[in-house]
Amino acid sequence: MPALYVMIPAALLIVGVAVYIFFWAVDSGQYDDLDGPAHSILFDDQDPKHQAAVQPAEDPVERKGKTPRD
Repeated sequence: MPALYVMIPAALLIVGVAVYIFFWAVDSGQYDDLDGPAHSILFDDQDPKHQAAVQPAEDPVERKGKTPRD
């Protein structure tokens, strides 16, 4: 029986700390966006120096004598 006098307050203290940490996490925004980080792994980062997919516009002078109707 004397062990209950120690264990019940200790359990209440642990529950109180857990509730405090939970509300701190909610208030600080830890649970705001749950899907964003999971989906961001599927997309590549945008590299501003990456030019492989960029094709320059066709210059009419480089068409070598072709008319615009060709």
